Amino acid sequence: MKITRELKTGVIAIAVIALFIWGYNYLKGQNLFDAASKTYFTEYNNVQGLNTASIVTLNGLEVGKVIAINFNPDPAKRGWLTVEFSVETDLEFSKNSIARIYSASLMGGKALALVPSYEGETAKTGDFFKGEIEADMIASVSENLKPLFEKVGKAVVSADSVLVGINEIMDAKTRADLKSSIAELNATISNFNAISKSVNEMVATNKVKIGNTLTNAELMTNNFAKLSDSLANSNLGTTIKNLETTVNSLNGILANAESGKGTLGKLLKDEEMYNNLTSASKELDELLREMKLHPKRFVHFSLFGKKEKAYVPETDVEVEK
Repeated sequence: MKITRELKTGVIAIAVIALFIWGYNYLKGQNLFDAASKTYFTEYNNVQGLNTASIVTLNGLEVGKVIAINFNPDPAKRGWLTVEFSVETDLEFSKNSIARIYSASLMGGKALALVPSYEGETAKTGDFFKGEIEADMIASVSENLKPLFEKVGKAVVSADSVLVGINEIMDAKTRADLKSSIAELNATISNFNAISKSVNEMVATNKVKIGNTLTNAELMTNNFAKLSDSLANSNLGTTIKNLETTVNSLNGILANAESGKGTLGKLLKDEEMYNNLTSASKELDELLREMKLHPKRFVHFSLFGKKEKAYVPETDVEVEK
């Protein structure tokens, strides 16, 4: 069978028209070759850039597209936008589900997320869902950073005030004094470094002596510990007790002496005995003085046995020669 040119032309024209219709509907978000879909509605006062090419997701899975966006003809909702979208899934959910506009990418593209609810009456084609708008990432970041920006602003104002105060304080004289103080501090640090170096050199030079000193100190500590142990093990308690007894006896003697008892007490308290001792001491002193001035009166000694002359008391008048 011979196909005429007119038939070929008609087939091609029909194919072109069908392809045009499919492409037009595809650009509107409708795929003629997909399974039957359900259509739902929602409304917003601002669609945030949502368009008919935006996708519809359910739990992150693409399940449909936005079909149309039109202004609401109701005078009570003048300016509101009605969004018609399709859902190509057999999953059933209730009329209490939410249609939420969210940012699909960092470039600002918007999409419609269906937040399903399984409580209540099952949704049917043509039902209206509650519409919500999720803050985009930039808006969220800006909102979260807003308190930080406020704090930074306050900090900048405070820093500016501090700098103004510092400028008022740091006049020429203060700056000069500060430079002088820094110079003196540098000199002090230099001196400290020199002292530290000298100390290090001294320690290095006398390292052996320091070691010996520490060794001797350790030996002394050990010996002291041994001495402490020896004292602890000795009859130190008995010695202290005897010493206490001796002190008590001495206190008793002193008490008796204070009260005039005993020889020592009588010497301290008996005035007659004191006077007798004083008189005897005075007489003994006179006797010693007499023996020193006139020894012949008390000692008689002759080498040849010569008879000693009788003692003649001296007179106070001297005889002239």
